[in-house]
Amino acid sequence: MTRGTSILVLLFAAALESGGDALLRSALRTSQVPVRILLFAAGAVVLFAYGWVVNAPSWDFGRLLGLYVVFFFVMAQVIAWLAFSQLPSRSLLVGGILILTGGLVIALSER
Repeated sequence: MTRGTSILVLLFAAALESGGDALLRSALRTSQVPVRILLFAAGAVVLFAYGWVVNAPSWDFGRLLGLYVVFFFVMAQVIAWLAFSQLPSRSLLVGGILILTGGLVIALSER
């Protein structure tokens, strides 16, 4: 798998994981039982898809994990903002910069 393809797969996996988490969060916070059941089911399907996407390729996942954590962090913040109207605090942004920096160090380092 090329580096570009690996990055796209990791980005897609991060979208699935944070999206599945958001579906479960929404299910826990709704009072309408049919909607809750549908959200739980959708969340389960999306989180299963995440597990399959991230584990199906044969790659050095430990090495790519740094980049994955960056993608997950960014995706989670975007979903928190768009779906739950939660803007990141200053401390979350500072921590996020550390996550981004660490992920880039791992992803761009030579083996």
